[in-house]
Amino acid sequence: MSLATAPRPLRAVLIANRGEIACRVIRTARRLGLRTIAVYSDADARARHVREADEAIRLGPAAAGESYLAIDKVIAAAQRSGADAIHPGYGFLSENAEFVAACDAAGLVFIGPPASAIAAMGDKAAAKARMASAGVPLVPGYHGEAQDDALLRQEAGKIGYPVLLKASAGGGGKGMRVVESEREFQAALDGCRRESRAAFGDERMLIEKYLTQPRHVEVQVFCDSLGAGVYLFERDCSVQRRHQKVLEEAPAPHLPEALRREMGEAAVRAAQEIGYVGAGTVEFLLDAAAETTQEHGSPFYFMEMNTRLQVEHPVTEMISGEDLVEWQLRVAAGLALPKAQSELTLTGHAVEARLYAEDPDNDFLPATGKLLRFALPLASADSHGRIRLDSGVEAGDTVTMHYDPMLAKLIVHGEDRGQALAEMARALAALDISGVTTNRRFLQRLVTHPDFIAAELNTRFIEHHHDDLFAALHATDADIARAALVAIDQLARNHTDGTSRADDPWQRRDGWRLNAPHRVRLAFQETDGSGTYEVIATQGLTQGLTQEPAQETWQLQVQRDGEETSRVAGQCQRLDNDTLALTLDGHRQRLFARLDPASEGDAIVLTAAGQESRLIWRRADRADHLPQETEAKLTAPMHGTVVALLVEPSQTVEKGTPLVVVEAMKMEHTLSAPADGAVEAFHVAVGDAVAQGDELLAFTNAEAMTNAGADTNGDS
Repeated sequence: MSLATAPRPLRAVLIANRGEIACRVIRTARRLGLRTIAVYSDADARARHVREADEAIRLGPAAAGESYLAIDKVIAAAQRSGADAIHPGYGFLSENAEFVAACDAAGLVFIGPPASAIAAMGDKAAAKARMASAGVPLVPGYHGEAQDDALLRQEAGKIGYPVLLKASAGGGGKGMRVVESEREFQAALDGCRRESRAAFGDERMLIEKYLTQPRHVEVQVFCDSLGAGVYLFERDCSVQRRHQKVLEEAPAPHLPEALRREMGEAAVRAAQEIGYVGAGTVEFLLDAAAETTQEHGSPFYFMEMNTRLQVEHPVTEMISGEDLVEWQLRVAAGLALPKAQSELTLTGHAVEARLYAEDPDNDFLPATGKLLRFALPLASADSHGRIRLDSGVEAGDTVTMHYDPMLAKLIVHGEDRGQALAEMARALAALDISGVTTNRRFLQRLVTHPDFIAAELNTRFIEHHHDDLFAALHATDADIARAALVAIDQLARNHTDGTSRADDPWQRRDGWRLNAPHRVRLAFQETDGSGTYEVIATQGLTQGLTQEPAQETWQLQVQRDGEETSRVAGQCQRLDNDTLALTLDGHRQRLFARLDPASEGDAIVLTAAGQESRLIWRRADRADHLPQETEAKLTAPMHGTVVALLVEPSQTVEKGTPLVVVEAMKMEHTLSAPADGAVEAFHVAVGDAVAQGDELLAFTNAEAMTNAGADTNGDS
């Protein structure tokens, strides 16, 4: 049955959200024949979800309270557009019972659970009481209404330290602290109450036994309005930072089938206890310190229920083959669940990584800026559906400070967990992103960490492996040599007319000399400024024994801080736009390489075996190969900083007079007068950052000055 002829007909849906999830809902809604309406704030007027929807309606200023959280404005937008239903996505109003009631009052279908179910799970203390009556296991703890300090301290002592203090109305890690001893209890309680009052307007607390090695395992449930309920298996979301998920996978590793079924059935009971309808997630803590064999089982405890679609729902879609947004729309239209429990199957393994605009090395602080590049070439070439990139941004978009910094979700599927992790490492390496600091490199370290590969998981994984995950990686001589080969390849590509061979000397303008070896001198620096290197590359052509075309071989002399450290012969073969085969002394390695604009120059980013190295580079010998500039301007030969202006404006100078000094990577480059003449004006000041090609000063040569004077005399 189509949605247009369902018991509650749906023809148009408004998505009360933004970013990745809005684009995700639009994709399925359009496939099902629905008209899609986006809403946006002033900060999102040109956002991707606005561009992709059939219609878009402005809500208000950038502040969420005046746009995406403004219930009256969202309802008015739905009525204005003629929408039949509202999909809330996740976050914002998705778990707001007042919003659901407003939709009901306006005659709009809310694509989610009834307000009563949201309210039942929104109060964590009341929810745990109902779960206990439904036979759902609970972590030992106190969930009562009495909240005086002495009683709470007494209950904590009964439970046994360490305990976890949690805001009753909380979520997202706010109002939550681990208390190791009674001595710390009062200060932690006071702090949690302050946070909870500020975030939720409610300072009631729960106390629970703190599991020292818990796994976060959640079950995807679905219920329809006809009374049926199923679970679509589970996800492991144990890898977290500040109680927020970073990596998710399905199914949970090392989970016996009997325990999977037991947890799934408990989750369905939890949903049906509160009259749930639609997609929901029941979250459990699984004691990772206990045995996980089928004989002994493993204790699991109800934590909370998210009454909405989860960020990590794609991994469930990957292993089940179901479109959960389509299920949501069908259930909201009054139709039965598409499948019964016995019809659901689990195939393979899926992993999701959340790509954030943030700096992991700076306490994960959010980052902003313009995305210069954003693409995953592998996704478009993936004919088996193993790789998926769900994003709300595109190249050219600006990442602002107003909303959650998540840019995209990278999801991969494999026949087993090992293959899925290999696919994830490959996809992260191929992700082409620049312009904004992201956690991509941090994710690479996570998915290639030996303990993660071994599935030794708990919610303190990042904390336990902090030194490994945040260790500074310094470039090796091999990294420097490979980067030099990539730079030389780029120079050859840049200095041909686009129709000739890159190894044709008559088409090159990069320093080739007749009857002399072709030599290039390149400077490199690590992005944190910790190392400065130089490579002197000398070219020689070698012909193989086969009929293959001649390959360019370079003799590379690597220097660190002015001292030679190694010599190696290297070759570069470009396999496609971003994939190269680099050979050093007979050792061939296939890797991804790309150029990434950086603040002080161009960066070469190399990724191999899941590890990324990034080096800023420039032509150290560029001055030797620049044509003499006789036009009335001089430009910066590289990205850098102006450190000195050596003459005064209007000053007459002789050819070769030093005019301006630009520094890059702790090395200075002096630009000199190309001829006798005068500096008319400087366009920069000391301390200015300049990009390659920026005009630094206006220069008039002596011949032009003489001609101008003759013209003036003639006119008089």
